[in-house]
Amino acid sequence: MYVAGQVGVSIPNSFSNVEGVDSLAGLGVSDLRLQNSVIYGAKLGYYFDSMKWLGVETEVFNSTPHLKQQDVTLSAGGASATVNLPGQYVRVLNWAPINIVVRYQMGQFEPYAGVGMGVFFANLKDGASGESSSSTAVGLNTQLGLRYLVTKNLSVFGEWKYNRASFNFSESSPTQATGGFKGDYSANILAFGVGYHF
Repeated sequence: MYVAGQVGVSIPNSFSNVEGVDSLAGLGVSDLRLQNSVIYGAKLGYYFDSMKWLGVETEVFNSTPHLKQQDVTLSAGGASATVNLPGQYVRVLNWAPINIVVRYQMGQFEPYAGVGMGVFFANLKDGASGESSSSTAVGLNTQLGLRYLVTKNLSVFGEWKYNRASFNFSESSPTQATGGFKGDYSANILAFGVGYHF
């Protein structure tokens, strides 16, 4: 069994396949650019004694891929227009209840890979009005990494993660200061951490 802390950087792709919802249903929206952000979190895992190459892990980590101020194209009924969208705060908390992890032990080095379900809790907030909209979605959480055992109980690791989910931000209010659209979120993450093995 092991516990670990992790920090790194999230490099999100643009929010894609964006469409209006609620009173904006039927409105097409161009992809929305998101900012890179720091991630931080923790993980807890266990490798089976009978199959030392196979394990299970749960992890949780937080990122803030804020929505950049940008020009976006809106389209409906064959007509389109370009408008300036103000930036908005975005927070994404990913909890992976269970990842299936495989490893290959090469002395002190352990390359590993994992895949599992992620439960994503996203919040969109307008800085000017303070209004916010939230979305919870089930998506994909993957990882590929290399662990180095410094001692029997202490390790350091680096890994690449890929996350994907679809969010639906309903309108926060009739003024639509935030929310009113849905789309696909995905991000590449580079994380580093320290683990303690029991």
